[in-house]
Amino acid sequence: MSLFKRKDSPNWWVKLTPRNGRAIQQSTGTPDKVKAQEYHDKLKASLWDRERLGIKPSRSWREAVVRWLEETSEKATHKEDKKKLIWLHSFLGDLNLDQVTSDVIDQIRATKLKEASKGTSNRYLALVRAILIRARDEWEWADKVPKIRLFKETNSRERSLTPEQAKRLLDELPEHQRELVLFSLATGLRQSNVLKLGWEQVNLELRHAWVKGMHSKNRRPISVPLNDVAFAVLVRQEGKHSERVFTFRGRPINSVNTKAWHAALKRASIEDFRWHDLRHTWATWQRQAGTPTHELQRLGGWRTGAMVERYAHLAPENLAVAASRLDAVLVGYDSATRLPNEKRPQSLGAA
Repeated sequence: MSLFKRKDSPNWWVKLTPRNGRAIQQSTGTPDKVKAQEYHDKLKASLWDRERLGIKPSRSWREAVVRWLEETSEKATHKEDKKKLIWLHSFLGDLNLDQVTSDVIDQIRATKLKEASKGTSNRYLALVRAILIRARDEWEWADKVPKIRLFKETNSRERSLTPEQAKRLLDELPEHQRELVLFSLATGLRQSNVLKLGWEQVNLELRHAWVKGMHSKNRRPISVPLNDVAFAVLVRQEGKHSERVFTFRGRPINSVNTKAWHAALKRASIEDFRWHDLRHTWATWQRQAGTPTHELQRLGGWRTGAMVERYAHLAPENLAVAASRLDAVLVGYDSATRLPNEKRPQSLGAA
């Protein structure tokens, strides 16, 4: 029987073996046996079309996911993609690519928005769109894809701490987390780069550390000059572990989003603050201290200056110095503000 039931699915499944190919086993998408039989018959007819007439076979979303994960295994967000695809499976897992319609996408949009922000929802929708477009343009598995609209997001989050708030937070943290936060505030490194920092990436004699390209978000190495605070933190970690820098009770720290972290934030009276906001805090303090855009870009490991420009307004005193350079050039050209009876300055009225 080419129709059968599986324990992990309420729907009927179909299994067919083409004469010139491997066996096809997939869900019919329905628990109704009559409809499942119709699906089976259509699939069998399409296989005949493919074998006899050379018509393109229908590919499943599952096949596309497997190929996508194989081809993007080097992506910095590979693990995050897997988590998103697991969530998306309940909507797309039993469908062929030509069954992924605008109605299905709208259902995904609405459901995700109920449990997450617009920005997070967009990451899921963008992943679906990327897979479908590759299936159409590169693999030639689909003739068309539905238009996937993303939510309009507000400006990027720019949450940061004042020095006084940072001190309160540091005072409330247990020692091992305080060292992590202090190093993050001193270097601006992302959470994963701090947690996975190994001693092979550190040269205390040269007061220098680095992040390998394979571990950075943009796949480019990041140079990390160690200021006095960062250097002191690393010195205090020496001898605690043979490989990893930051540890707790002899074991590498692999997570920071802990009860201790949230309890410390609460005791320090700091709300709406995430670990990644430590990086925003570092960038904010750098700009306020006068660090120019091109230097901040290199220190932060950003690929372009666009991400750095959002901190430009935080150094108004430096812009004021730049603006004042024209005072000497424009002296006397303030005629637009003269009162009606004021005489034109002699230096400008002479022929």
